Amino acid sequence: MILLTRLNRTVLVLNSDLIDIIETSPDTVISLVTGQKLIVLETPEEIVERVVQFRRNILAHPIPVPRRQNTDQGYPLSAFTRPHEVSSIRDQRKEQG
Repeated sequence: MILLTRLNRTVLVLNSDLIDIIETSPDTVISLVTGQKLIVLETPEEIVERVVQFRRNILAHPIPVPRRQNTDQGYPLSAFTRPHEVSSIRDQRKEQG
């Protein structure tokens, strides 16, 4: 989400994933994938920089995903299980019976 300013100086928060095209004519016009158009004070370069900073911030602060605990139904595998954990889990299962 990025902050932008409409021509009447009101601030809006835009989901940057919805941006399709940014044009200058002479105002900056943002066309969204929904078909909606927004006219803002920021230049295309400023908008692109805000989108880049927003995405960098997301990648710099990933949300931790808790791992599932062992269950009786089988191995607690997920997309986040590392290969060496799989063999460790398999060994634990063999020891249990």
